[in-house]
Amino acid sequence: MEYGILGPVEVRDGGVDIPLDGPKQRTVLAALLIAEGSFLPDSELSRFLWGERPPRTLHAQIYTYVSRIRRTLGPRAVISRRPNGYLMEIGAASFDLVEFRKLATRGQLELIAGRYPEAAGLLRAALALWRGPVLANVSEQLAATEGPPIEEARISALASRIEADLAVGMHLQVLPELTRLIDRHPLHERFRAQLMTALYRCDRQAEALALYDSSRRRLATDLGLEPGPLLREVHQAILSADPALHRPAALRH
Repeated sequence: MEYGILGPVEVRDGGVDIPLDGPKQRTVLAALLIAEGSFLPDSELSRFLWGERPPRTLHAQIYTYVSRIRRTLGPRAVISRRPNGYLMEIGAASFDLVEFRKLATRGQLELIAGRYPEAAGLLRAALALWRGPVLANVSEQLAATEGPPIEEARISALASRIEADLAVGMHLQVLPELTRLIDRHPLHERFRAQLMTALYRCDRQAEALALYDSSRRRLATDLGLEPGPLLREVHQAILSADPALHRPAALRH
């Protein structure tokens, strides 16, 4: 059995999709999965399902959704009732969020250790688990609460994978990707610092410096802030033609 929330919520058994009835049932299943075996009170499930205006029959409706999930999944997923809530155990089944975290953590450790090809491979495997926007077919309340921290973990893994690629000399290959990323995440300083480094290594020093100037203006206008230490460090390294910019791991966390 395979459970997935890194995209539309899905359950697969032996590679075959198991149909789930509607967004409410998918919301309850996803919330129980994200809890990873911890107790989830009815009050939390209610908030994920209906926001701040739950129906009077919320306990009965939650019970109905859980009963349907039990029937759909069978005995391999154990959903236990506790006073005022539920918890779910998936046994030996796989869950893509847990697999992502394991691979991303191993990739980060390889990156810190300076084993860049290994780091890039693990981080690519972690990112490949994404099938689209996280929690794409659940309630707005659950997606708004649980989606952003999971998406932030994806962005962190992506930045680390690019760092590993830069460390092995793939500056030309990552240029288009970084250009797209700063369009989507205009205030993400790590992506901007990485793009400055990639441009510099491609003998495009003037563009790298222009990117720093535009980053400074954007941060000042949108947030009233000056560039952070990473951007300033890369900027100064470019101005001084620091040889470290051409060596592996020029960018640090």
